[in-house]
Amino acid sequence: MVDRTSLSGPLEDPAADAGYAEHPERVGFFTDTSICIGCKACEVACKEWNLLPEDGLELTGMSYDNTGDLGASTWRHVAFVEQELPATDLGMPGLGPPGDGSTGDGSTGDGSPGDGSPGGGGGGVRWLMSSDVCKHCTHAACLDVCPTGALIRTEHGTVLVQDDVCNGCGYCVPACPYGVIDIRPGDGGAFKCTLCQDRLGAGLAPACATACPTESIQYGPLDELRARAARRVDELHERGETGARLYGHDPGDGVGGDGAFFLLLDEPEVYGLPPDPVVTTRDLPAMWRHAAAAAGTAAALVAVCFAGRGRR
Repeated sequence: MVDRTSLSGPLEDPAADAGYAEHPERVGFFTDTSICIGCKACEVACKEWNLLPEDGLELTGMSYDNTGDLGASTWRHVAFVEQELPATDLGMPGLGPPGDGSTGDGSTGDGSPGDGSPGGGGGGVRWLMSSDVCKHCTHAACLDVCPTGALIRTEHGTVLVQDDVCNGCGYCVPACPYGVIDIRPGDGGAFKCTLCQDRLGAGLAPACATACPTESIQYGPLDELRARAARRVDELHERGETGARLYGHDPGDGVGGDGAFFLLLDEPEVYGLPPDPVVTTRDLPAMWRHAAAAAGTAAALVAVCFAGRGRR
Protein backbone atom coordinates (compact mmCIF):
# COMPACT_ATOMS: atom_id res chain seq x y z
CA MET A 1 0.00 0.00 0.00
CA VAL A 2 1.26 3.49 -0.83
CA ASP A 3 1.77 5.67 2.23
CA ARG A 4 -1.13 8.10 1.95
CA THR A 5 0.35 10.36 4.61
CA SER A 6 2.91 11.66 2.12
CA LEU A 7 0.88 12.82 -0.84
CA SER A 8 2.72 16.11 -1.22
CA GLY A 9 4.80 14.67 -4.04
CA PRO A 10 2.73 13.19 -6.88
CA LEU A 11 3.42 9.73 -8.22
CA GLU A 12 3.80 10.52 -11.92
CA ASP A 13 4.36 6.87 -12.80
CA PRO A 14 1.79 4.65 -11.08
CA ALA A 15 2.72 1.65 -13.23
CA ALA A 16 6.30 1.77 -11.98
CA ASP A 17 5.01 2.22 -8.43
CA ALA A 18 2.98 -0.96 -8.94
CA GLY A 19 6.12 -2.89 -9.83
CA TYR A 20 6.32 -2.70 -13.62
CA ALA A 21 10.04 -2.20 -14.28
CA GLU A 22 9.38 -1.75 -18.00
CA HIS A 23 6.04 -0.52 -19.23
CA PRO A 24 4.41 1.61 -21.95
CA GLU A 25 3.86 5.34 -21.51
CA ARG A 26 0.92 6.18 -19.25
CA VAL A 27 -2.23 6.84 -21.28
CA GLY A 28 -5.64 8.24 -20.48
CA PHE A 29 -8.60 10.36 -21.55
CA PHE A 30 -9.07 14.08 -22.02
CA THR A 31 -12.77 14.89 -22.37
CA ASP A 32 -13.48 18.35 -23.79
CA THR A 33 -17.08 18.98 -22.74
CA SER A 34 -17.22 22.23 -24.75
CA ILE A 35 -17.62 20.21 -27.96
CA CYS A 36 -19.70 17.30 -26.62
CA ILE A 37 -23.00 17.13 -28.54
CA GLY A 38 -24.65 14.50 -26.34
CA CYS A 39 -24.97 11.98 -29.14
CA LYS A 40 -24.21 9.04 -26.79
CA ALA A 41 -22.04 7.33 -29.39
CA CYS A 42 -19.51 6.71 -26.61
CA GLU A 43 -22.10 4.98 -24.43
CA VAL A 44 -23.19 2.73 -27.29
CA ALA A 45 -19.64 1.90 -28.38
CA CYS A 46 -18.64 1.07 -24.79
CA LYS A 47 -21.59 -1.27 -24.35
CA GLU A 48 -21.07 -2.96 -27.71
CA TRP A 49 -17.36 -3.57 -27.30
CA ASN A 50 -17.50 -4.68 -23.65
CA LEU A 51 -20.73 -6.69 -24.04
CA LEU A 52 -22.41 -4.80 -21.21
CA PRO A 53 -26.02 -5.57 -20.22
CA GLU A 54 -28.68 -3.21 -21.46
CA ASP A 55 -29.99 -0.47 -19.19
CA GLY A 56 -31.47 2.98 -19.53
CA LEU A 57 -34.54 1.75 -21.38
CA GLU A 58 -36.94 3.69 -19.15
CA LEU A 59 -37.49 7.45 -18.99
CA THR A 60 -35.73 8.96 -15.99
CA GLY A 61 -37.21 12.45 -16.05
CA MET A 62 -33.68 13.83 -16.35
CA SER A 63 -33.90 15.52 -19.74
CA TYR A 64 -32.39 13.19 -22.36
CA ASP A 65 -30.29 11.38 -19.79
CA ASN A 66 -31.68 7.86 -19.89
CA THR A 67 -28.87 6.09 -18.01
CA GLY A 68 -28.73 8.48 -15.06
CA ASP A 69 -25.20 7.84 -13.82
CA LEU A 70 -22.15 5.62 -14.10
CA GLY A 71 -22.80 2.08 -12.95
CA ALA A 72 -21.90 -1.57 -13.27
CA SER A 73 -23.49 -1.69 -16.73
CA THR A 74 -22.82 1.92 -17.77
CA TRP A 75 -19.10 2.60 -17.98
CA ARG A 76 -19.56 5.79 -20.01
CA HIS A 77 -22.34 8.15 -19.03
CA VAL A 78 -23.36 11.27 -20.95
CA ALA A 79 -24.78 13.89 -18.61
CA PHE A 80 -27.25 16.53 -19.85
CA VAL A 81 -27.27 19.68 -17.70
CA GLU A 82 -29.76 22.40 -18.60
CA GLN A 83 -28.98 25.89 -17.32
CA GLU A 84 -31.27 28.87 -17.53
CA LEU A 85 -29.32 31.93 -18.62
CA PRO A 86 -30.09 35.61 -18.24
CA ALA A 87 -30.82 37.39 -21.49
CA THR A 88 -27.44 39.14 -21.38
CA ASP A 89 -25.67 35.77 -21.71
CA LEU A 90 -27.49 34.49 -24.76
CA GLY A 91 -25.08 36.06 -27.20
CA MET A 92 -22.04 34.12 -26.01
CA PRO A 93 -19.66 33.08 -28.78
CA GLY A 94 -19.83 29.50 -30.04
CA LEU A 95 -17.57 27.10 -28.19
CA GLY A 96 -16.73 24.62 -30.89
CA PRO A 97 -13.31 24.35 -32.52
CA PRO A 98 -12.46 26.55 -35.53
CA GLY A 99 -14.59 25.66 -38.50
CA ASP A 100 -17.38 24.00 -36.52
CA GLY A 101 -20.02 26.41 -37.78
CA SER A 102 -20.68 28.13 -34.45
CA THR A 103 -22.30 31.51 -34.81
CA GLY A 104 -22.15 34.57 -32.62
CA ASP A 105 -25.69 34.07 -31.33
CA GLY A 106 -24.80 30.76 -29.69
CA SER A 107 -26.37 28.49 -32.31
CA THR A 108 -24.55 26.18 -34.70
CA GLY A 109 -26.27 27.43 -37.83
CA ASP A 110 -28.15 24.18 -38.50
CA GLY A 111 -31.03 24.71 -36.08
CA SER A 112 -29.47 22.76 -33.22
CA PRO A 113 -28.72 24.50 -29.93
CA GLY A 114 -25.19 25.71 -29.32
CA ASP A 115 -23.65 26.81 -26.06
CA GLY A 116 -26.13 29.57 -25.35
CA SER A 117 -28.99 28.97 -27.72
CA PRO A 118 -32.57 28.86 -26.47
CA GLY A 119 -32.81 25.52 -28.28
CA GLY A 120 -35.63 26.68 -30.53
CA GLY A 121 -38.01 27.14 -27.62
CA GLY A 122 -37.05 30.69 -26.68
CA GLY A 123 -36.33 29.64 -23.10
CA GLY A 124 -32.80 30.99 -22.73
CA VAL A 125 -31.22 27.61 -21.89
CA ARG A 126 -27.61 26.50 -22.12
CA TRP A 127 -26.97 22.79 -22.40
CA LEU A 128 -23.84 21.44 -20.74
CA MET A 129 -23.03 17.91 -21.89
CA SER A 130 -20.28 15.74 -20.55
CA SER A 131 -19.28 12.12 -21.04
CA ASP A 132 -18.18 10.83 -17.63
CA VAL A 133 -15.99 7.79 -17.00
CA CYS A 134 -13.74 6.17 -14.37
CA LYS A 135 -10.88 8.55 -13.54
CA HIS A 136 -8.16 5.87 -13.18
CA CYS A 137 -6.69 7.85 -10.28
CA THR A 138 -2.95 8.06 -9.68
CA HIS A 139 -3.65 7.31 -6.01
CA ALA A 140 -6.54 4.84 -6.26
CA ALA A 141 -8.24 4.09 -2.94
CA CYS A 142 -10.11 1.15 -4.48
CA LEU A 143 -6.77 -0.65 -4.82
CA ASP A 144 -6.08 -0.19 -1.12
CA VAL A 145 -9.29 -1.78 0.14
CA CYS A 146 -9.70 -4.73 -2.23
CA PRO A 147 -9.10 -7.88 -0.11
CA THR A 148 -8.72 -10.33 -3.01
CA GLY A 149 -6.42 -8.43 -5.36
CA ALA A 150 -9.18 -8.22 -7.95
CA LEU A 151 -8.38 -4.55 -8.49
CA ILE A 152 -4.95 -4.08 -10.03
CA ARG A 153 -2.82 -1.38 -11.63
CA THR A 154 -2.03 -2.26 -15.24
CA GLU A 155 1.13 -1.62 -17.20
CA HIS A 156 -0.63 1.33 -18.86
CA GLY A 157 -1.19 3.06 -15.50
CA THR A 158 -4.93 2.31 -15.51
CA VAL A 159 -6.99 0.58 -12.80
CA LEU A 160 -8.64 -2.72 -13.75
CA VAL A 161 -11.15 -5.03 -12.03
CA GLN A 162 -10.44 -8.72 -12.65
CA ASP A 163 -13.91 -10.21 -12.88
CA ASP A 164 -12.79 -13.75 -12.10
CA VAL A 165 -11.06 -12.68 -8.85
CA CYS A 166 -13.68 -10.24 -7.50
CA ASN A 167 -15.75 -11.72 -4.64
CA GLY A 168 -18.36 -8.95 -4.65
CA CYS A 169 -17.52 -7.67 -1.16
CA GLY A 170 -18.22 -4.09 -2.29
CA TYR A 171 -15.44 -2.45 -0.26
CA CYS A 172 -14.30 -0.58 -3.37
CA VAL A 173 -17.70 1.10 -3.85
CA PRO A 174 -17.52 3.55 -0.90
CA ALA A 175 -13.73 3.87 -1.31
CA CYS A 176 -14.03 5.55 -4.72
CA PRO A 177 -14.13 9.36 -4.26
CA TYR A 178 -16.05 9.71 -7.53
CA GLY A 179 -18.71 7.06 -6.96
CA VAL A 180 -17.67 5.19 -10.10
CA ILE A 181 -17.51 1.51 -9.10
CA ASP A 182 -20.78 -0.35 -8.75
CA ILE A 183 -22.01 -3.86 -7.93
CA ARG A 184 -24.09 -5.47 -10.66
CA PRO A 185 -27.41 -6.91 -9.38
CA GLY A 186 -27.79 -10.59 -10.14
CA ASP A 187 -24.07 -10.95 -10.75
CA GLY A 188 -22.63 -9.70 -7.48
CA GLY A 189 -19.35 -8.49 -8.99
CA ALA A 190 -17.90 -4.98 -9.11
CA PHE A 191 -17.55 -3.38 -12.51
CA LYS A 192 -16.24 -0.16 -14.07
CA CYS A 193 -14.40 1.19 -17.11
CA THR A 194 -11.29 -0.79 -18.07
CA LEU A 195 -10.13 1.84 -20.59
CA CYS A 196 -10.58 -1.06 -23.03
CA GLN A 197 -7.55 -2.95 -21.73
CA ASP A 198 -7.88 -5.56 -24.48
CA ARG A 199 -7.77 -2.87 -27.17
CA LEU A 200 -4.76 -1.13 -25.60
CA GLY A 201 -2.81 -4.37 -25.73
CA ALA A 202 -3.48 -4.55 -29.47
CA GLY A 203 -2.41 -0.93 -30.04
CA LEU A 204 -5.98 0.33 -30.50
CA ALA A 205 -7.70 3.32 -28.92
CA PRO A 206 -10.62 2.69 -26.51
CA ALA A 207 -13.97 2.17 -28.19
CA CYS A 208 -15.56 5.35 -26.82
CA ALA A 209 -12.79 7.62 -28.13
CA THR A 210 -12.91 5.90 -31.51
CA ALA A 211 -16.67 6.44 -31.80
CA CYS A 212 -16.79 10.10 -30.66
CA PRO A 213 -17.70 12.17 -33.77
CA THR A 214 -16.53 15.53 -32.42
CA GLU A 215 -13.32 14.31 -30.73
CA SER A 216 -14.70 15.46 -27.42
CA ILE A 217 -13.16 12.28 -26.00
CA GLN A 218 -9.45 12.26 -26.76
CA TYR A 219 -7.13 9.37 -25.94
CA GLY A 220 -3.34 9.30 -25.79
CA PRO A 221 -0.25 9.75 -23.62
CA LEU A 222 -1.32 11.65 -20.52
CA ASP A 223 1.40 14.30 -20.70
CA GLU A 224 0.46 15.16 -24.29
CA LEU A 225 -3.21 15.38 -23.37
CA ARG A 226 -2.47 17.75 -20.49
CA ALA A 227 -0.53 20.09 -22.78
CA ARG A 228 -3.31 19.96 -25.39
CA ALA A 229 -5.95 20.66 -22.76
CA ALA A 230 -4.07 23.70 -21.44
CA ARG A 231 -3.94 25.17 -24.95
CA ARG A 232 -7.67 24.55 -25.40
CA VAL A 233 -8.50 26.39 -22.17
CA ASP A 234 -6.40 29.37 -23.28
CA GLU A 235 -8.22 29.37 -26.61
CA LEU A 236 -11.64 29.38 -24.96
CA HIS A 237 -10.64 32.18 -22.59
CA GLU A 238 -9.52 34.27 -25.56
CA ARG A 239 -12.92 33.66 -27.18
CA GLY A 240 -14.75 34.94 -24.10
CA GLU A 241 -15.62 31.69 -22.30
CA THR A 242 -13.96 32.63 -19.02
CA GLY A 243 -15.66 29.78 -17.15
CA ALA A 244 -13.61 27.13 -18.97
CA ARG A 245 -11.41 25.16 -16.58
CA LEU A 246 -9.65 21.83 -16.28
CA TYR A 247 -10.67 19.19 -13.75
CA GLY A 248 -8.56 16.25 -12.62
CA HIS A 249 -5.46 17.22 -14.62
CA ASP A 250 -3.23 18.41 -11.76
CA PRO A 251 -0.78 15.79 -10.39
CA GLY A 252 -0.71 17.79 -7.16
CA ASP A 253 -4.41 17.43 -6.37
CA GLY A 254 -6.00 15.21 -3.73
CA VAL A 255 -5.75 11.99 -5.76
CA GLY A 256 -2.43 12.74 -7.47
CA GLY A 257 -4.12 13.60 -10.74
CA ASP A 258 -6.55 11.56 -12.81
CA GLY A 259 -5.90 9.32 -15.77
CA ALA A 260 -9.15 10.70 -17.20
CA PHE A 261 -9.60 14.44 -16.85
CA PHE A 262 -12.04 17.03 -18.19
CA LEU A 263 -12.45 20.51 -19.57
CA LEU A 264 -15.54 21.97 -17.88
CA LEU A 265 -17.51 25.14 -18.57
CA ASP A 266 -18.82 25.49 -15.01
CA GLU A 267 -18.13 24.35 -11.46
CA PRO A 268 -17.53 20.58 -11.04
CA GLU A 269 -20.63 20.25 -8.86
CA VAL A 270 -22.79 21.27 -11.83
CA TYR A 271 -21.65 18.09 -13.59
CA GLY A 272 -22.04 15.93 -10.49
CA LEU A 273 -18.30 15.84 -9.77
CA PRO A 274 -16.77 16.39 -6.30
CA PRO A 275 -14.99 19.76 -6.12
CA ASP A 276 -12.04 18.48 -4.06
CA PRO A 277 -11.70 14.70 -4.35
CA VAL A 278 -9.34 13.00 -1.91
CA VAL A 279 -7.93 9.53 -1.45
CA THR A 280 -10.45 8.06 0.97
CA THR A 281 -7.84 5.67 2.39
CA ARG A 282 -5.26 8.39 3.05
CA ASP A 283 -5.58 7.99 6.85
CA LEU A 284 -5.32 4.19 6.90
CA PRO A 285 -1.56 4.02 7.67
CA ALA A 286 -1.96 6.40 10.62
CA MET A 287 -5.01 4.47 11.83
CA TRP A 288 -3.09 1.19 11.74
CA ARG A 289 -0.21 2.77 13.66
CA HIS A 290 -2.60 4.06 16.34
CA ALA A 291 -4.30 0.67 16.51
CA ALA A 292 -0.94 -1.08 16.91
CA ALA A 293 0.09 1.35 19.66
CA ALA A 294 -3.22 0.82 21.47
CA ALA A 295 -2.85 -2.95 21.20
CA GLY A 296 0.69 -2.74 22.54
CA THR A 297 -0.44 -0.63 25.49
CA ALA A 298 -3.27 -3.06 26.27
CA ALA A 299 -0.88 -6.03 26.14
CA ALA A 300 1.54 -4.27 28.49
CA LEU A 301 -1.25 -3.57 30.99
CA VAL A 302 -2.36 -7.21 30.90
CA ALA A 303 1.22 -8.33 31.48
CA VAL A 304 1.56 -5.99 34.45
CA CYS A 305 -1.70 -7.32 35.94
CA PHE A 306 -0.58 -10.93 35.63
CA ALA A 307 2.83 -10.07 37.07
CA GLY A 308 1.16 -8.42 40.08
CA ARG A 309 -1.02 -11.49 40.70
CA GLY A 310 2.03 -13.71 40.49
CA ARG A 311 3.80 -11.77 43.22
CA ARG A 312 0.74 -11.99 45.47
